Amino acid sequence: MGIISWIILGLLAGAIAKFLLPGRDPGGFIGTTLIGVAGAFIGGWISARWLDNPITKDFYDGATWAAAIGGSLVLLVAYRILFGHSRK
Repeated sequence: MGIISWIILGLLAGAIAKFLLPGRDPGGFIGTTLIGVAGAFIGGWISARWLDNPITKDFYDGATWAAAIGGSLVLLVAYRILFGHSRK
């Protein structure tokens, strides 16, 4: 998968993470999608580096999607913990 595929995957993973973890986010829609992109990259890197699941060239690989969504969820929770009370 190329960089554009990871960005698209991250946008979709951010939307799925937002659906799985509803509530008010400090960054809104833009912040959530950027967290999704970052989560896709981090989740894919962790999956390839430590979980012995190499990144495939297939966009529809379930493990790649799970890693991207998992990374997005972790970053979204961390973002809410750090900056959740700054927006009224």
